[in-house]
Amino acid sequence: MSDDVISTVTGIVAGEFGLPAADIGPDVDLGSLEGADSVKVLRAVAKIERTYDIELEDDQVFGLKTVRDAATLVVATLAEKEPSGGGR
Repeated sequence: MSDDVISTVTGIVAGEFGLPAADIGPDVDLGSLEGADSVKVLRAVAKIERTYDIELEDDQVFGLKTVRDAATLVVATLAEKEPSGGGR
């Protein structure tokens, strides 16, 4: 998995939650972050979708627990979108 994707997703989550990116590790439970609620998570997901020009399925989104989960989903979705290996 690309460190760039993890870094970008971490930055997006940090921005939506109003927390320093350094405080959010890739395996931290999103629900345990200060001020966590479903609206913030959905806003972060929407920004991730815009950033990578992808659309994530609702059932996949509701299964996300960590930044790493989100980054893994982004990479998998990009691979499906561009099977030739292109993308971010």
